[in-house]
Amino acid sequence: MTQTTLLASPSPDALRRERAGLTIIVPANNEEGYLADCLRALMASEPTDASVQVLIIANACKDNTVGVARAFETAATAIGWAYQVIDLAQPGKLNALNVGDDLATGEMRLYLDADVLVSPGLVRQLVAELSATSAPRYASGSARISQARSVVTRAYSRFWQMLPFARSEAPGFGAFAVNDAGRARWGRFPNIISDDTYVRLLFAPHERKGVPATYEWPMVEGFNHLVKVRRRQDQGVKEIALKWPELLRNEGKPALGMGNLLGMALREPWGFFVYAAVAFAVRMRRPSEQWTRGR
Repeated sequence: MTQTTLLASPSPDALRRERAGLTIIVPANNEEGYLADCLRALMASEPTDASVQVLIIANACKDNTVGVARAFETAATAIGWAYQVIDLAQPGKLNALNVGDDLATGEMRLYLDADVLVSPGLVRQLVAELSATSAPRYASGSARISQARSVVTRAYSRFWQMLPFARSEAPGFGAFAVNDAGRARWGRFPNIISDDTYVRLLFAPHERKGVPATYEWPMVEGFNHLVKVRRRQDQGVKEIALKWPELLRNEGKPALGMGNLLGMALREPWGFFVYAAVAFAVRMRRPSEQWTRGR
């Protein structure tokens, strides 16, 4: 009598992981001094089961950003990643992100700033987190602030990293990722100041997940640059509150009470002084209508 061996059908989760692909979108405007380190770290990522596509979207660059990006084509091919450099004449990060999305082939997306350094395990862990569920998911790594050159920025960053937002799960500044269902939360990136805040607030706190792998994010150098960037960050949050007030309920960070603030000030007095001085300068100086890079 012939016995028939029945093979178990793959689970939906297994099929989803098998089909999974990740597109990494890196918008870059005059990032010649940062992009090589960013891509070198990215190419050193641990292997993942997902197919990987990398899109460098250079926008209105006046330096050698495009040349730096194209120099990594061979390295990407060697590890089996699809790789493309797009040289846009039109400026604007939001337009660059939309162009990247138009060209993306992966169900999952990682939006990565050109000055961020990922650790070897970040891409693999993000893929695992995003492909583990069919529900909408937002994910990011454990951010570390790069060692600053200026005393002022070092003090500011020490205090800033103690704030509730910086200590919340998956704050996503500089690097955030979504799965297919998560990307369906919005259409094209709107023309706003803070794209990362907008996307993060499209997800409830329980839909945002942090992975242990780290990435380095540089903070701008010097008091005046800190003021410019802090002002723009504040403007970005106000813009979202005005256009999409319902999103603010997804913030999810604990309130910073006076007692907590006093305790932080006692633990990091110089950092508190610099942070307070930056906040005061933001209130006192007239805001600029121009785009602020901060470096």
